[in-house]
Amino acid sequence: MSTNSVTHTSGSTASGAPGGSGDPGGPGASHRPSPTLTLTAALLGFALITLDASVVNVALPAIGDALGGGMSGLQWVVDAYTLAFAALMLSTGAFSDRVGATHAYAIGVAVFTLASAACGLAPSLPVLIASRVVQGVAAAVMLPASLALVRQAYADPAKRARAVAAWAAGGSAAVALGPVAGGALTTAWDWRGIFFVNLPLGAVALALLVRAPRSGRRPAPLDLPGQLAAVVALTALTFAVIEGGTTGLVALIVAVAATVAFLRIEARQPHPVVPLGLFRDRTVAVTVAAGAACSVAFFGMVFVFSLFFQQVQGRSALNAGLMFLPMTGLIAVTNIVAGRLAGRFGPRVPMLVGQVLAVAGLLLVLGVDAHTPGPVLAFMLVPLALGCALTVPPLTAAMMDAVPAERAGLAAGVLNAARQVAGGLGIAAFGTLVSDGFLAGMRISLLISAGLLVATAVATLRLRRGTAS
Repeated sequence: MSTNSVTHTSGSTASGAPGGSGDPGGPGASHRPSPTLTLTAALLGFALITLDASVVNVALPAIGDALGGGMSGLQWVVDAYTLAFAALMLSTGAFSDRVGATHAYAIGVAVFTLASAACGLAPSLPVLIASRVVQGVAAAVMLPASLALVRQAYADPAKRARAVAAWAAGGSAAVALGPVAGGALTTAWDWRGIFFVNLPLGAVALALLVRAPRSGRRPAPLDLPGQLAAVVALTALTFAVIEGGTTGLVALIVAVAATVAFLRIEARQPHPVVPLGLFRDRTVAVTVAAGAACSVAFFGMVFVFSLFFQQVQGRSALNAGLMFLPMTGLIAVTNIVAGRLAGRFGPRVPMLVGQVLAVAGLLLVLGVDAHTPGPVLAFMLVPLALGCALTVPPLTAAMMDAVPAERAGLAAGVLNAARQVAGGLGIAAFGTLVSDGFLAGMRISLLISAGLLVATAVATLRLRRGTAS
């Protein structure tokens, strides 16, 4: 599925800074930097942060062998990045507006690159997890800033639309490449290679950014109390799911208290990070729920089957990565088909078809075991990926159509954050389940994912035919 909903960008960055490539008549227009360089820099960074969301899964057994920590430690290696990325994405669009997209993106890329080096050099699991948190924070800054850079680089709407499509396609390609790259790097080099490869790529992105026009700044309100409460609530909830026991119970109490505080803060804030009134619209509520269910199913199953291929079937990291190629290779093409179907029939039909297909895919793999042939299993996972890839672009379009234009960026940020959080919680829950007995836990995880998608498919049925409202 696409990981690329449009996040918050300001009107100032969309139109371009004075004298930049988005301002045809400004001073310096005669020697304007090539917008292709800006697009390449933005696309490279976006592909990096998308790649790092999936590349680590296949390397988890090797990380566990080297650093220890058990299943809970491996879950945190994934979730530390995902949760930091998701929770801070609520505010980083506003941060990008305040400091300018160019500066925000440069800061994000530099920090992400340094954090990648720290991950690769990590002597212990706690250091690796802490470095993954920093990576997630940097990724949250990079994502909205990268899209703002693309928008400001192209003054012509048609060219801008093609550039945004290329930016999104880069993310989809990175999702497809992630498991294969993780397996190849872990086998040919070491698990540390999945992080060290980010260093030259980050340096290239920064070098290209030097030629990009400087973005304008605008005052954008920051809801720091709401953001802090959201981070505490999400972290505590994930900790409760992963750790369990008495410690998990305490974490659950903290999560509930932080959630109550978050809701109270957001109800009173003039500029909340999550306007609660958004969810009074049925389309918004359904699309956020459906996006979250797809993320639980897709990212949760990539995590589970990365371990299954290696720990249950005894495959190498490279072989495990290749098992995902049929599943992920069709995502970008399916995203395009889904967009065209939504344009012709409205978002409801492809959303329904996609969710039903994903449920069928989940049920299809319920009977797999250690003796299921690899090629057969690789293609059995395809319906899940196709179903999610068919669902996400239409639900994103439906979400955008359901809110006023001036709130589109904020709404998209909420949708992205919900999907990332759901994926992280899915990994936390499924990792706990498989640690008590892999095949039984895997089947329970499949049924949970299918149940969530059935519920959101039923909710999708209640949307008006042919429209998102």
